[in-house]
Amino acid sequence: MRKVAGVLVVLLGFMTVGIAQQVYTTDRLEYTFELPSPTWREITESDATHGVGLVYGDRLDGYLQIRKEVVEAGTTPSALAQRDQDPFNGRLDGVTMSYEFVKAGKPMLGRIYYLQADNRTIYTLRFSGLRDKLARIRNQTDLIARTFKLK
Repeated sequence: MRKVAGVLVVLLGFMTVGIAQQVYTTDRLEYTFELPSPTWREITESDATHGVGLVYGDRLDGYLQIRKEVVEAGTTPSALAQRDQDPFNGRLDGVTMSYEFVKAGKPMLGRIYYLQADNRTIYTLRFSGLRDKLARIRNQTDLIARTFKLK
């Protein structure tokens, strides 16, 4: 019985560590979001003008760029995407678009989240990586987009 209880405590400890998330922000940015894994790291300096650049381990495993798009009043994320899209709901509503391409002879996948902050501002979260690797972390890209919010 003690062995079973000890094993359960150890397993629960690992589960808690496994779901820990880190909030990403800097003083230079006007938004925050959660990184679901410590494998995500910044590769370009973040600022309001140039946005954010993060990778999931390696650029081919997963690459994220965030950009702020100032649009005509009333432009919707759907109108900005103008392609195959899926409705998306998080702290900011919007749409997603996925596409495939080839880079250096390797099958790649891209996924863009268009998130509306107000009637003139849409943030784009652009993920790209090797098709099979980016598909494996879809739950993480969704979580980053769902937790994206303005400060």
